[in-house]
Amino acid sequence: MVISQHNLESHTGVFKISHIMKFITQSYRIEDKPGVSFIDKQEIIELLGNARPDSNQIKDIIQKSIEKNRLNLEEAACLLKADNPEQIEQIKEGAIRLKEAVYGNRIVLFAPLYVGSKCTNDCQYCGFRVSNKDAVRSTLSGNKLKNEVIALEDSGQKRLILVFGEHPQYNARYIADTARKVYSVKSKNGEIRRVNINAAPLDVEGFKTVADAGIGTYQIFQETYDRDTYKFYHPRGRKADYDNRLTALDRAQDAGLDDVGIGALFGLYDWRFEVMGLVRHTNHLEACYNVGPHTISFPRLQDSSNVVLNQQYLLQDSDFSRLIAILRLAVPYTGLILTARENALLRKKVMRYGVSQIDGGTKIELGAYAKNSGSTQNLCNEQFRINDDRTLGDVIEELLKEDYLPSFCTACYRLGRTGEHFMEFSVPGFIKRFCSPNAILTLAEYLEDYAKPELVKIGWEMIDKNIRSLNGSTNVPELKKRLMRIKEGERDLYF
Repeated sequence: MVISQHNLESHTGVFKISHIMKFITQSYRIEDKPGVSFIDKQEIIELLGNARPDSNQIKDIIQKSIEKNRLNLEEAACLLKADNPEQIEQIKEGAIRLKEAVYGNRIVLFAPLYVGSKCTNDCQYCGFRVSNKDAVRSTLSGNKLKNEVIALEDSGQKRLILVFGEHPQYNARYIADTARKVYSVKSKNGEIRRVNINAAPLDVEGFKTVADAGIGTYQIFQETYDRDTYKFYHPRGRKADYDNRLTALDRAQDAGLDDVGIGALFGLYDWRFEVMGLVRHTNHLEACYNVGPHTISFPRLQDSSNVVLNQQYLLQDSDFSRLIAILRLAVPYTGLILTARENALLRKKVMRYGVSQIDGGTKIELGAYAKNSGSTQNLCNEQFRINDDRTLGDVIEELLKEDYLPSFCTACYRLGRTGEHFMEFSVPGFIKRFCSPNAILTLAEYLEDYAKPELVKIGWEMIDKNIRSLNGSTNVPELKKRLMRIKEGERDLYF
């Protein structure tokens, strides 16, 4: 059943808004089945077209989110269509409140490690596309891979995401073996404790193979949820199959890999549609597997080797900050990742609207960490241009000065608090008993092993401040004992 704008307006005098929203929800509900495509473009367009949010409605939706309830598609559409400056400010303030309630002041840090740039796809926005004859193709293996990991560990990194092009060489066994090799490298007090993966879709057996290597999150970005736009930007290669990519993380769940990440590349299509796609994807995973994505990423289109960008859907900074706030309200317990595609000033500005993870000290040219290539970028060697090339230490210093608590925590993953188990802890709020103390412990490690003297003082002041704020929510005496053990040389202590 299609509800026209006339139908919707004719009911407003009879039913309350909540009744209308329920009516719309029932009319548009689509049954979710594992492995079956779930994006209905007409549904999304009509939901956005029918949304006529007023201030009271926006207030009610925000309150639902503040109470830590995920929003449905209709509610997300209302936030996306709220163009009044006062409503936009309401949304941003609500997102700030929600982020503080769920995540506190923590920001988790990671780094990307590009392993292979060979690719058989022809994504029109990507420097790795097969038709780009200027791209320099390479693969890290052996000592080259080891040296990259050592360089990352020596800078203080504990969490990596390994990035692979889509190529027969980079099959499930290769990805799994690479993850194991990364875990095996130790330098001084350094080690990589969590390896996430950004790579091509696999079959169920392939996902099982990779899961057996002890990885964390497996990321697959749909890029765009609009089927026609997807076809235009992905004309050939395995990635040309929209449905195979859309349902890939269903196969991961079927394989027992319950820690997955989704994302869209903003700038390919209308940003409101893409946000709706991300929320719908979250709905689908929750409906079929009782757990949504662990993370959502929202990179913006950036310059790449031999790419001419289409200006039609490029996202302005003002709308970019809105979409972060809306995503935070829509999915209260899902991690939101803000990458070094964005410049340092903008990252500082929008982080407070709901971001929970960022990368720091990022280099995306293969082999760049070990050779310490500095800030010079050669797009022929990279997938796209990054705009924040600060060192990890510089990023941490800014976070501390902005009153954030930097974290390298990997405890939930290593203790099995992932997937449904993670939700059992996080949804009631119990996870806060663990996250802040573990963030404090990992920051203490960084300060003892890698920080410059001027940063050490700021960092320990932040630790003392956060301990005072715990207010009996954790075992503070035990936390202090563990901090002393770290100062005495112990590592990898967590709750």
